[in-house]
Amino acid sequence: MKIKDYAVDTARAVAFLSRIPMPQSMFTGYDGRLGRLVRAFPFAGIVIGFVPGLALLLLLSLRADPLMAALIALSIQALVTGALHEDGLADTADGIGGGKSRAQALIIMKDSRIGTYGAIALILSFAIRAAALSALARHSSPLAAALAVPAVAALSRGAIAWHWQRLPAAKLDGVAASTGQPDEAAMQFALVAACLLAALLIGPAFGLQPLVASLLATGVAAVAFTAFIRRKLAGHTGDTLGATQQICEIAAVCALATAL
Repeated sequence: MKIKDYAVDTARAVAFLSRIPMPQSMFTGYDGRLGRLVRAFPFAGIVIGFVPGLALLLLLSLRADPLMAALIALSIQALVTGALHEDGLADTADGIGGGKSRAQALIIMKDSRIGTYGAIALILSFAIRAAALSALARHSSPLAAALAVPAVAALSRGAIAWHWQRLPAAKLDGVAASTGQPDEAAMQFALVAACLLAALLIGPAFGLQPLVASLLATGVAAVAFTAFIRRKLAGHTGDTLGATQQICEIAAVCALATAL
């Protein structure tokens, strides 16, 4: 593959995972299938995490309160993505929490209304990530804390590729099923790329131990959540892909903060 092909795949992945506008020329002849595109998810994570990370850096440089800065950065990130992954987390929590059977869980997840489980999941997701980011800001430089944002964004989107490839579609008429199943090579490339990008950003900023901790935490979270969804739903949905990203981002940033 040429470098241009990877650049095009990254642009398409950014468009799929966020609301960042991409040139229409990037979609010429594109059929909407995502099987190969997942290899670019970690690179898309870097792009998506750039503006929130920059906002965190600017606020911390202006001596803003770390918790306030972290919450603003996470809010900007949600705006950039259109809260795509947060929506998946909330729907998954509602379905798993409220559904007594696989069929009932899938019906609840399709409902656009948010329930108690979903609301609690969103609150905890923002609260835990903000607390971890503010801890990073207090125990490291503003630049290091800012670099953590795109780093965990890349890691967590690499985890999406694992979840997606390892499970069949739970609904044959679902959005995730219609966009195609990632192949093994694309998934493996995504995982390697996510680890390398994280190493480039986290290693120099925090050191080897926090890097290893974040990689292990992301891997354990992805494998455990995938096994849990396999048992509960016997397959993935678009919502569980979003939930995977959120859970792995939480795991990665918490591991970083704990390992300092």
